[in-house]
Amino acid sequence: MARVLVAVTGGVAAIKAPHLLRLLRARGHEVRVLATPRALEFITPLSLAVAAGGEVATEEAWFRPDGRALHIDLARWAEVVLVAPATAEAMAKAALGLADDLLSATLLAGARRVAWAPAMNEAMWLAPQTQGHAERLKALGHAVFGPGYGPLAAVGEGEGWGRMLEPEELLERLEAFLAPKDLLGLRLLVSAGPTREYLDPVRFISNPSSGRMGYAVAEAARDRGAEVVLVSGPTCLKAPWGVEVVRVESALEMRQAILERYPWAKAVVMAAAVADYRPAEVLKDKEPKVEAEKTIRLVPNPDILKELGERKEGRVLVGFAMETASGLERAQEKLRRKNLDLIALNWVNREGVGFGSPENEVVLISRDGRVLELPRMEKRQVAHRILDLVKEFWKP
Repeated sequence: MARVLVAVTGGVAAIKAPHLLRLLRARGHEVRVLATPRALEFITPLSLAVAAGGEVATEEAWFRPDGRALHIDLARWAEVVLVAPATAEAMAKAALGLADDLLSATLLAGARRVAWAPAMNEAMWLAPQTQGHAERLKALGHAVFGPGYGPLAAVGEGEGWGRMLEPEELLERLEAFLAPKDLLGLRLLVSAGPTREYLDPVRFISNPSSGRMGYAVAEAARDRGAEVVLVSGPTCLKAPWGVEVVRVESALEMRQAILERYPWAKAVVMAAAVADYRPAEVLKDKEPKVEAEKTIRLVPNPDILKELGERKEGRVLVGFAMETASGLERAQEKLRRKNLDLIALNWVNREGVGFGSPENEVVLISRDGRVLELPRMEKRQVAHRILDLVKEFWKP
């Protein structure tokens, strides 16, 4: 976790700052907040202080009676400064090395890492001056998150580029910016979500998988510098930024998508809950309901992970085993039978860690005999533990 200084500049998007501050604290980051005079025309110091859990740094408190300078203290304390929202003026001052207010002085006083979340009218964002300043900041090692496309604040402006990214995405981008890039060069193929095996155009066999675990692996690997392709069954999850997402429905479609990309991959994490069976016959039209028993003949789906293990050729293979009983022995046998490097065992019948939960509780079993029992934790944390072991087995 990091010490994050959130600098709020003047703009309508300043009203989102308290939500951003709460998200950062909930994720475990230590936060402080700085607000420019124009920012305080949109949001009150009290709102920011409550969300940050501490006082707001303002121009009035810049120089203290004891002779200490607030911009020096803030620059030394912060591991990263996130300017959100960031106005064109604030970006210009930083790019030019000006230091005539608390924010610009803090940035020039040795802030270690800086990220910007631009928020302005589309014409201002696309202006050559602003684009030039953004490129200058990137050349200095700063990150620029966005802006996004959407409704603009000024009356009559409609939609355009210049809207600040939402706090949830800013949190993800910031954590990716801060993460160690220890997986640079890794090409990772991840599967996630359920599959659907259709009986007719409107009925199908599936399972309650949400895809959260696979998406967490894809996002964590992206943050650590890997190039990631995510093959996803039907989910309600937003496509992760910075990740190529391939949408599929059936097990056969998932198999095809994975095998097509397998030669490219250096590692594969099969987190998808792929259906074991599919209907032997798929009806062209919806079958009317009848008041009688019905028998459906099912045939086995291909074992995708087993196929990958048979043509492994130096790749790192990770599988999942969801069990209700005798899990350890069955997972160990599955690891051997499918030629895996690692398997993650979890239990569907444990409350709070089954399908759809934001948390998981897994046992990681590796090919070298290690059995690592992880306590209950967020799926993103589980993903990082899996990737730590992938890193051990991966040979760049």
